[in-house]
Amino acid sequence: MTAAERKAIRRYYKQEAANKRKREMYYEIHRYGCDILQGNNFISTKAYVQHGSMSVNQHCKSVAEASLRINKRLRLNGDNRELVRGALLHDYFLYDWHNREKKKGERLHGFAHANAAFTNAVHDYDISEKQKNIICSHMWPLNLTKLPRCREAWIVTFADKYCSLMETLKVHRGILKREPVRVKIRKS
Repeated sequence: MTAAERKAIRRYYKQEAANKRKREMYYEIHRYGCDILQGNNFISTKAYVQHGSMSVNQHCKSVAEASLRINKRLRLNGDNRELVRGALLHDYFLYDWHNREKKKGERLHGFAHANAAFTNAVHDYDISEKQKNIICSHMWPLNLTKLPRCREAWIVTFADKYCSLMETLKVHRGILKREPVRVKIRKS
């Protein structure tokens, strides 16, 4: 067997392992968040833009996946059910914040949307105390009064920051479709 053939075989098995991990991640998200993913209000979030050109729906799925990866890779032993459900609902504010008229006395979206997401989540789903903390505290440290109080809330908070940065920079991974990053270099 030549070196090139061995390299091709290694690449094949590496890709198969990656596909297996992706299928397991997809299964976990659907296992714990099926009712949320199929809910009409959650589906409607496909129409709202979150970061860059990413929809709120895609962003929440991306945060759920990143939360599971962080939990597994760092062996943090967070509850996967709490992570998935909290991540899917953390931006469940149900409006397009880019085109929304601000009412008198209303706070900026970054400060206020966690409360809107919490109100909507409690109205539509039966959520646990950990999920409530995940939703309310995911904007820490911007919102200093809502501190993450459980391991799962910390994981989702960091996953949200990571995904937001990647989406803003248009570097998408995981559940999301990869798009090439285009950099324009100006000649002096």
